[in-house]
Formats: sequence, C-alpha cells, structure tokens
Amino acid sequence: METKKGLKTLILSTVSDKRSILPRLIVGFVFLTEGIQKYLFPALVGTGRFEKIGFANPAFWAYFTGTFEIICGSLILLGLLSRLASIPLFIIMMTAFVTTKWPILIDKGFWPMAHEYRTDFAMTLLLIYIFIYGAGKWSVDSKLLKTKKYEEDSKINH
Repeated sequence: METKKGLKTLILSTVSDKRSILPRLIVGFVFLTEGIQKYLFPALVGTGRFEKIGFANPAFWAYFTGTFEIICGSLILLGLLSRLASIPLFIIMMTAFVTTKWPILIDKGFWPMAHEYRTDFAMTLLLIYIFIYGAGKWSVDSKLLKTKKYEEDSKINH
C-alpha cells in the first residue's frame, strides 16, 4: 500500500511554481500537431516518411507514432501524467535521431547534422526537463496531488 502511494506521488509530483508552463506548451503543441499531421499528410510526414527512412511496415509505425504523439502531447498540454507521457515521446525522439540524424552525421559530418538536429535537440531537452521537474503548478498533476494530500490529511486528522 505504501509503495503504491509513493509511486503515485512520484508520478504526479511536480515543482510548485509556474516555470514548467512554457516547456509544456512547446512540447505539447509540437507533438500534438506533428501527430495529427501524420494522419492528415501521410505521404509527406506519415507512411511516406517512414517508408523513406526504411521502416518495415511504414504505415503501422507512422500511425503508431502519430497516435502516441497525439495522446502524449495532449497529456503534457494538460499537465496530466506529464512525467509518464514524456517517456514515449523521448523514445520517439531517440528513434528519430538514430534513423534520420545519425546517418547525416556519418555521411556529411557534425555541422550538417547539428543544423538538421536543432529542433529535435531542443524538444529532447524539453522532454528531459518535464521528466525531471514535472508539469508545474498550473497542471492537472498539481491539482490531483493537492487533492490527494488534502484527503490524506483529512484521514489523519479524523
């Protein structure tokens, strides 16, 4: 029971100030819109892109990735389970690096790769920030944690 409560607190815990709102808005909107575009423009950023990169079964992977981007991007925008939602998005970013940026590094060198990787690098660092600090004061996580603490305090005092 104690482990379960500790795990919930770990997942929902967050900084008590407003500093996470901008990273959440940036990450949430970028992933939400990128996920939607995989459905709207499959030849450009969905199945076609995954086929060009060399994925086996590109349609599956494009929609699988797009779905995670939509769901996790929305969760981060809301500040709901933000730390958990950042993990699949981090995996997506690492996969993007290995499949699209690493080949540029090998073929063309550091500077061309650094140019191409700039947005992915920024998004990856913001995901790490959200994973470490949480969703912040203006989040559903913060409200849920406060509600849980209030309920626990009420049980102790009665």
